[in-house]
Amino acid sequence: MTAFAPFLFGVLAILVAAYLRLRLLHWSIATAVVIVIAAWLCGSSVLATAIPLLLLALVAVPLNLVDFRRKRLSAPLLAIFQKVTPKLSDTEQIALDAGTVGFEGELFSGKPDWKKLLAQPKPELSIEEQAFLDGPVERLCAMTNDWQITHELADLSPEIWDFVKKERFFGMIIPKKYGGLELSALAQSAVLQKLMGASASLSSTVGVPNSLGPGELLLHYGTQEQRDYYLPRLADGREIPCFALTGPYAGSDATSIPDYGIVCKGEWNGANVIGVRLTFDKRYITLAPVATLFGLAFRMYDPEHILGDKDDIGITLALLPHDTKGLEYGRRHFPLNAAFQNGPVRGKDVFVPLSQLIGGEKMAGQGWRMLVECLSVGRGITLPSNASGGVKAGAIAAGAYARIRKQFGIAIGRFEGVEEALARIGGRAYAISALSKASAAAVDRGEKPAVPSAIAKYHATELGREVAKDVMDIHGGKGVQLGPSNYAGRAWQTSPIAITVEGANIMTRSLMIFGQGAIRCHPYVLREMESLKLSDYREKLKAFDSALWGHVGFAVSNAVRSLVLGLTFGRIGNVPGNAYTRRYYRKLNRYAAALALVADTSMLVLGGKLKFKEKISARLGDVLSNLYIASAMLKRYEDQGRPVNDQPLLAWAFHDCVHRMQDALDGVLRNFPVRPVAWVLRALVFPFGRREVPPSDGLGRRVAAILCAPGEARDRLAEWVYLTPNANNPVGRMNAILPEVIAAEPIERKFLKAAKGGELAGYDYDAQLADAVAKGVISDAERDLLARVRKATFEFISVDDFDPTELAAGKHVKPASLRSAA
Repeated sequence: MTAFAPFLFGVLAILVAAYLRLRLLHWSIATAVVIVIAAWLCGSSVLATAIPLLLLALVAVPLNLVDFRRKRLSAPLLAIFQKVTPKLSDTEQIALDAGTVGFEGELFSGKPDWKKLLAQPKPELSIEEQAFLDGPVERLCAMTNDWQITHELADLSPEIWDFVKKERFFGMIIPKKYGGLELSALAQSAVLQKLMGASASLSSTVGVPNSLGPGELLLHYGTQEQRDYYLPRLADGREIPCFALTGPYAGSDATSIPDYGIVCKGEWNGANVIGVRLTFDKRYITLAPVATLFGLAFRMYDPEHILGDKDDIGITLALLPHDTKGLEYGRRHFPLNAAFQNGPVRGKDVFVPLSQLIGGEKMAGQGWRMLVECLSVGRGITLPSNASGGVKAGAIAAGAYARIRKQFGIAIGRFEGVEEALARIGGRAYAISALSKASAAAVDRGEKPAVPSAIAKYHATELGREVAKDVMDIHGGKGVQLGPSNYAGRAWQTSPIAITVEGANIMTRSLMIFGQGAIRCHPYVLREMESLKLSDYREKLKAFDSALWGHVGFAVSNAVRSLVLGLTFGRIGNVPGNAYTRRYYRKLNRYAAALALVADTSMLVLGGKLKFKEKISARLGDVLSNLYIASAMLKRYEDQGRPVNDQPLLAWAFHDCVHRMQDALDGVLRNFPVRPVAWVLRALVFPFGRREVPPSDGLGRRVAAILCAPGEARDRLAEWVYLTPNANNPVGRMNAILPEVIAAEPIERKFLKAAKGGELAGYDYDAQLADAVAKGVISDAERDLLARVRKATFEFISVDDFDPTELAAGKHVKPASLRSAA
């Protein structure tokens, strides 16, 4: 054994150095010292000591001699790398340059620095923002009748349109100097979440002008003249904006838009000016039917070289006033019975001057960059906020209804099948709300969170659809019958809309999350690729050498960390938190290392082909996404002071995330095309097999209990949910009666026991109550409570019915295909 001791201890030193990510020189020295000390302590021979030292020297010396390493090792590898690395297109390069890297980069590193996460300031509303939420937002919710909006008017009421303009809801992102509200991203999120509880159509209508559109684009790229004119008008509602991007032949592939504009001269306000003659066909444009200012994306051409030598100038953005000659708008789409304004925009030979290009002539051809730079901000707020508001309102409604609704003499929330659905609702509401808040907070810190916004958009809307389904299942027939008292049906009916817009979820998952994250978040890949752009060979080799060997050390470290953390079940490592949460941070350390290892290996082995292995890319994106979501939940838990009552919600959501990560990694390894590589990866990632399990039934029971009874944890989950018990808010009224429902339960059990035992006379409920009082089964006060609760709860278990004439269809509409044929 003494003969092998220096070698074994040397290997152990290498593993420890890799786990700790020591620098190359420090690793070399530390390993040599360990070999010598081991030999001395174990009495090993000179030969037994010399052999491992020689092997170490053969590797360490060439790597530590920088000039030698660059010329003999890095230079040949650079030549190979230049040949095999596909050149990024201008479109891809712009997309990569558009965003910034936040904590998702730490997760992708395989060794997250949790101090960076916890050092981020706690997201909080200002006093002014809270006042807006408690004032105008509350009043707007109170005047909103969603049944009137969705069924009777198919639009917001005139009073609501006037109110949102007057109170500058369309100017939440516009600075105060232009008459806007200048709310933080967090405040915008809070507003949208609260409006979502009143009406999804209202929330969408308010959200879109404050997302990607003329306002956002003018703020970042508009000329001063354009800002001075349009921003005050957008802020006070004189202008209603929309942005036209999608068309019949270009949806998710926005760079292939066929809509075009030809540079020419034309008439504008009585003058002959240089401009563009536009031909376009757009669809799915929210607010288009009522818009007064149209943002338009098109490809700009200059065949006569009026502006310069280029024929194809590129994607460009323009502003079209509603009275522009040739502009066609006003018709509506009908997206799954939702009432928000949405429709097509068309035009042929529509002339606008160059002054109507957003940013003026100098921004011609810069449209794609402008769009991707702004899209990450808007997509990270509007859709996740709407999903969060809807899911939290659904959680409160489902919990209250499951406590109120009785079957077989007990609340349906006590049935294990309903309990299971409630647990999913509660856990996912906790996850989505944490994710939404993290996304808004990133924007407020000045980040352009391209990858997190894709994560937030995809997972908030996907989980939101699952929650909507569970809410419907709990409500049963109550949820199916539409009407003024149905608060669940429209959410389920319209849930696919959020899945589809601003980047269809299938594309977001399979192409964007990991596709951008792998390059943007990786600590070395982008540096390696950028080194190829350097024209000076020495500088190129120097930059490539630094990135390459850093990458090699990174890969070795992640392999070791993945194995060690797998062998120890992620129970080691210095992490923050308390006795309850430290295990969660350590678990995330394990899966961060596993993601980094598998992602690195996939890029190395598959190279450019990984781009076309969309299912593998999607699963790797799932791992990154759930790491990010779990991190957001831990940050939320810490920010709220580690409330003990929230632990069931955190635990359920966390175990659900970890189980999803395990399944995603297993899916990558089962389908990895190079099988020997997959076998090695499986041994490193899952040395004891798949050990993660979904949240337990007992944990689900505790989550369901939180939703079904008033309490601090439930109140925190309901943050920014509209719960005022007014005439137009059945969820608010149901939530308000919940304490009395619970107080009545023991009395109700006494009463029902007597009734079933034949002790009470009469057949109807009121007669039996009177007899129960007469016979001393219950007191007068208890009778009054039971009668009051029964009357109040009858509203929430009832469904709407209509005279047939009230549901008569309107005019028959000929399908678009037949209209065009005609």
